[in-house]
Amino acid sequence: MFDLINKLGDLKKKMEEAKARLDGISVSASAGDNEIKIVMNGNRKVLSVDIAPHLLLPERKTELDELVEVAMNRVLQEAEKVNEAEMKAAGRDLLPGMPF
Repeated sequence: MFDLINKLGDLKKKMEEAKARLDGISVSASAGDNEIKIVMNGNRKVLSVDIAPHLLLPERKTELDELVEVAMNRVLQEAEKVNEAEMKAAGRDLLPGMPF
């Protein structure tokens, strides 16, 4: 019983360490021939958004909206992959029988 409690405490510590590492990992995605570029960290926090100036015209609003949506979804997918891999790695060694 105490072994399980110790392992859970170690798991929590490993997960916190993984979250700290994820803050330092960045992923990016773009849309529209790099007209929109978004950078996000492994904890899924947006770090930057770069929009080509020609998309900021009122008559291009619909295009801008669509490109931002595409870029956000792409970068979120990449951040999710990084986050999931990091968390699995953190838990794998401590609880080998668990489906990480």
